[in-house]
Amino acid sequence: MRIFATFVLTLLVAALASAQTFPNKPIRILVGFAAGGSTDIVARLVAQELTKSLGQQVLVDNRPGAGGNIAAELTARAAPDGYTLFACTTGVFAIQPYLYAKLSYDPDKDIAPVTQTGSLPYIVVVHPSLPVSNIREFVGFVKGRPGQINYASSGVGTASHLSAAYFASAAGINMVHVPYKGTGNAMGDLLAGQVVMMFDQPVSSLPLVKSGKLKVLGISSAKRFPTLKDIPTIAEQGVPGFDAVSFAGICAPGATPKETVAKLQSEIAKGLQVADIKERLLRDGIEPVGSTPAEFVQFIEREKVKWSKVVKDSGARVD
Repeated sequence: MRIFATFVLTLLVAALASAQTFPNKPIRILVGFAAGGSTDIVARLVAQELTKSLGQQVLVDNRPGAGGNIAAELTARAAPDGYTLFACTTGVFAIQPYLYAKLSYDPDKDIAPVTQTGSLPYIVVVHPSLPVSNIREFVGFVKGRPGQINYASSGVGTASHLSAAYFASAAGINMVHVPYKGTGNAMGDLLAGQVVMMFDQPVSSLPLVKSGKLKVLGISSAKRFPTLKDIPTIAEQGVPGFDAVSFAGICAPGATPKETVAKLQSEIAKGLQVADIKERLLRDGIEPVGSTPAEFVQFIEREKVKWSKVVKDSGARVD
């Protein structure tokens, strides 16, 4: 009995020591998309600040594919010790479970939310040849041509696809969806006029708007974005209540100790408030958040309600 008690005490001391010394080796953040996109940008800024505050190298590991599912599965299978993190997105929690017939992981059990890092609205961009200058005009233009106007997305079931599908339903218009393998391919055809509209994130589209290669009609958030106040919301242009914003976050494997999750959340939240980090995010159309794990879980549950309905109404399905 005494030997067993000593053994248990040894394990408890070791666990406590491990928690107190975390981290004592490099950390990696898995990103389910290619470098250069908004998810990657946020992850790299988080990694930069965590490296400073934790005193260990924090590296970004891009594992693109399947709408983020490849990186999500790697996270689910990783050791729950805080050394593997995941740049989680709306798709993993609120879209993929309703889009795919079967997933190789359970997002509710295998992935632990740490903090929401950012809120990411979309802007509606169109080819400059389209004779419209705002959402009202675009809706009227499409209503006069049901089933004739096409729009691009970065793939079936992606947030850009479902945001546009949600918009079409809310506005009462009929458009044709043209999915691509990534934003880059979709943007190439939009610039060439092969498709005429796309919901895209400001970081990739605004430079093209400024150069006159695209026109921006509106932004998908419920309120105007702090650094893009000249772009009116879709809601204020005749589609009341419209609000389609994706999120970026940091997650960990499901069984990661709460103490480790709390430490990571605290340091990430501090990093998001560093002046130049906050300024960079806002400039790229990303509003920094830094919520607690509990707040992030509650937010995800609300997002599930909204996006599961959008997926169902869109008819999108991946077997």
